[in-house]
This record gives sequence, structure tokens and C-alpha cells, in this order.
Amino acid sequence: MAKRAPKNKTLTRIWSFRYIYLFLAPALIWYLIFAYYPMYGILIAFKDFKYNLGILGSPWEGFRYFKQFLNDSSFYDVLRNTLSISALKLLFGFPAPLILALMLNTISNGKFKRIFQTISYLPHFVSWVVVVTLLQKILSPNVGLINDIREHMGLDPIFFMGNPNLFYPLVVLSDIWKGVGWGAIIYLAALTNIDPHLYEAAQIDGAGRWSTLFKITLPCLTPTIAILLIFSLSGILNAGFDQIYLMQTPATLSVSEILDTYVLKTGIQQGQFAYSTAIGLFKSVISLLLIVVVNKVSKRLSDTSLW
Repeated sequence: MAKRAPKNKTLTRIWSFRYIYLFLAPALIWYLIFAYYPMYGILIAFKDFKYNLGILGSPWEGFRYFKQFLNDSSFYDVLRNTLSISALKLLFGFPAPLILALMLNTISNGKFKRIFQTISYLPHFVSWVVVVTLLQKILSPNVGLINDIREHMGLDPIFFMGNPNLFYPLVVLSDIWKGVGWGAIIYLAALTNIDPHLYEAAQIDGAGRWSTLFKITLPCLTPTIAILLIFSLSGILNAGFDQIYLMQTPATLSVSEILDTYVLKTGIQQGQFAYSTAIGLFKSVISLLLIVVVNKVSKRLSDTSLW
């Protein structure tokens, strides 16, 4: 005997799409457990956390830890490093996938294009542990390939990973190398949606390659670029924890200490859970405000937004 659908309209609609909701269930459960349930721990940021009293039993402290962070001598250094690394990644890393996608789009040999594209996005699947280990091996002052070449040229070896002046270039270049191919996939997908008749009309009108690029291709990619730019600007306080923490050395600490690594050290290593939670919440609130503001500006300027 077939099961009867519920009489309530909302329940009836859910019942009619029950198999779709069943497919969504694992993702919803994952977010509930790993994304929403941990928000309960945000309360620590406003409490003088005591192990024996627990989160709810610990006394309230209000905004004490937020004020402590803002008055901390490390606040400006950590914020400056975070914004500097994020800004450099945005300046050089954001256009890199777009440029690669445009270059791949001009390749007429399909086989070569697929091979080159596959090679370009393979580094995305390599963990930062492996990438930084390779950097350390290649740039090592003792057995590194680069310094071996320098010694054969009669030059002194350089400790690349311990040089504060070289830290930012290494961070940006390694980040581009790892993510440029994967990021280009989105632009390549957007390029396939451009009406080919536009290019045919431009060719008939005698438009050159550069004219076609600036008059057809880039304007058609504007919505995609705007959406990705919104995400990038809203995450400007995320300088890349894995990469920075693994590349960080005592010699480069003055330029490599960012918000995420500072939270880890104060929270896990020093046991200041309430203080580190307050810093993390401060970062999250700023990121939320940024995505709202940038989204509103983008909607007003280009009529493209997330909502």
C-alpha cells in the first residue's frame, strides 16, 4: 500500500521532493555538526573561561578580551602583516587565473590545451606541507638547487626562507603556482558561455585580437570577475594559514605573524582560549562586514552581487 503524503502544504512540498532532500541530508548534517554547533564556543570570547566551571558556568567578562587585543602591542604588526600578504595575493594572484584562462582559450590545438590545463591545476591537489618542503629543499643554503647554481657562478649562498625581504615574494609566487590552474577553471567555464556569434560579427567588422578581448571577452566575463572579487575582498583577513604557518621561521616572524597564526599560538600554545576566541571572532565580524559592503558596492556599480 502506497504511503500517503502529509496534508500540510509545506510538508506536502517537502514530501514531493523527499529524495532531493535525502541527497542534501549529508551536507546539511556536516554543516550542522562542524559549522554551526562549534559556534556555541563563541561564548568563551565574552567569559573568563575556567576549566572546572565550563563555558556556561564561567563568569562573564564582556568585551574585556577585545579591548585587550586592540591595546596589544602586537595588534598593529599582526594586522599589518595580514593585510600586506592578502593585498599582495589579491594584486598579483587574483588576475593570474584570468590571464591563464585567456591564454588557454587562444590555443587551437585541443590535445595540447587539455594537457597544459591538466598540468596547470595539478598543484592544487598538492598539500602545502609538500609544497613548502619542496621550497625548503630547492632553496636550502646547503643542498638547494638554486644555491648550488649560485656557488658554481662564484656567488655566496642565500638563506631564502630566512630572509624577511624575500618572504612576501616567496609567499605570493608559491600561492600563484599552486592555485592559478584551479582558479582558471571557473573562467574557462565562463568563456564557453560566450556567444560565438559575437566573435564572428567582430571578425567580419575587422576587429583585431586585442579589440575583441576588451570589447567582447572581458565585458562578458565581468559578472564572474565581480563575484570572485567579492569573495576575495571579503576574505582579505585570510592570508592563508597553512602556507604562512609552514613557511614561517624565527627570522621572518616580524613579517609573517598573521591573525590566524597569532590565534593558534595564543590559544593552543599559551592556553589563552578566551583571548584567542575573541581575536577569531573579531576577524569573522570584520570579514562579514566586508562581504556585505563589497557586495553592496558591486551591486551598485556593476549590477552584480551575491544576493
